[in-house]
Amino acid sequence: MIKTMVAALAALGLSSMVMAQTPVEGEHYKVLDEAVPTQVEEGQIEVVEAFWYGCPHCYNLEDPLNAWVAELPDDVTFQRLPATMGGDWNKHAMAFYAAEELGILDEIHDDFFHAIHEDGKKLTAQDDIAEFFSDYGVSEEEAKKALGSFGVKSQVNQAHARMRAYELMGVPALIVEGRYVISPSSAGSLENMPRIAQALIEKVRQEQ
Repeated sequence: MIKTMVAALAALGLSSMVMAQTPVEGEHYKVLDEAVPTQVEEGQIEVVEAFWYGCPHCYNLEDPLNAWVAELPDDVTFQRLPATMGGDWNKHAMAFYAAEELGILDEIHDDFFHAIHEDGKKLTAQDDIAEFFSDYGVSEEEAKKALGSFGVKSQVNQAHARMRAYELMGVPALIVEGRYVISPSSAGSLENMPRIAQALIEKVRQEQ
């Protein structure tokens, strides 16, 4: 409860705060030489979070990020991109897209993070993921079918292609409009990442 209240207060602070210093290219964010095509409707500004369920920094970013996302205006579309760097990363990416295919992603996302970082579960074996999913109204058989489906494998491959296009070597990262990349180190902290993204959203809006 306290954690949720802190996150809500953080969102209010982020939405109302005017940055004392305008973010500087090459210092607070990176600009890709070639913009990656966005996957949003015309007139929308795309914000992508690249993450891995096994990453403690990604887990710690979730509360302030979710609070910020809840306050985003209608012309901004937020998307999550599971990182694909082989091994357990890809298994968790498959879990993400399988949950999406099964229609339970919104329900399991935070809990999946929590199970790994608070309960000490790995959730990399298909049987373990299927058992976890079974608590959300799908059978283990349905979960295993989704985890092994062609559609999920194709989405993991597409996620890997986007990771490469974004030139990402680590997570978490926020990518605004397919060209501005924010990392914890460039932002100065996890909490500053949404703040930098907010400024870049305004930059994109002015350029449109």
